[in-house]
Amino acid sequence: MAGAGSPSPAGKVPFVSSAPSDARRSAPAVARNRGPIGDLLLPLLPPSGVVLEIASGTGEHAVHFARRLPHLTWQPSDPSPQARESIAAWLASERLPNLRPPLALDAAAGDWPVGPVDAIVCVNMLHISPWEATQGLMHGAGRRLPPGGLLFIYGAFRQTGVPTAASNEAFDQDLKRNDSRWGLRHLADVEACAAGQGLTLVRVEQMPANNLSLIFRKGMTVSPDTGAVP
Repeated sequence: MAGAGSPSPAGKVPFVSSAPSDARRSAPAVARNRGPIGDLLLPLLPPSGVVLEIASGTGEHAVHFARRLPHLTWQPSDPSPQARESIAAWLASERLPNLRPPLALDAAAGDWPVGPVDAIVCVNMLHISPWEATQGLMHGAGRRLPPGGLLFIYGAFRQTGVPTAASNEAFDQDLKRNDSRWGLRHLADVEACAAGQGLTLVRVEQMPANNLSLIFRKGMTVSPDTGAVP
């Protein structure tokens, strides 16, 4: 299951506060998935530049990846004021020089408050947001990434010819009870949406707890013999 507990109302993130007087918040799923995600991300990211994280949530991923990847500048973002408050509190607590203050950024919005970036990372957003957020993510990535730039997406998905795990089916039903626009996305739909913005799915990695990591590159094609090529 991809979620960090029971889903919350639209525009909110399922949080557990670390202390009543502390703006830093935590999501249990982060402690479980940040290691495997980081292991996969490390060789994929460029040697320098700015990484934009979409839907940063509590900010724990941002802190973890900024600490682990000191050669990169990490730019968190989230549409939720509650999330941005938590991110800012983590930033103040950890004082990492390569971690920027959070942006108020809604993936579904047509105009993102950020210029070109070198890579984009999005963890556990697609299933807990309307389809318009996925469309906006692809639109924004297609316009801000350089040729060959990375779009990394993590979460739970449906796949053609692959049975969906019972835990993911239950998670999907739980999501839809909270908001009918939410739910597990079909990988083929996500891939087609990305292709329309010049982004190619070059690799799919199985992850713990029935999740997938999707690795897209801008302006690349896939050869059946040699894999992804410019």
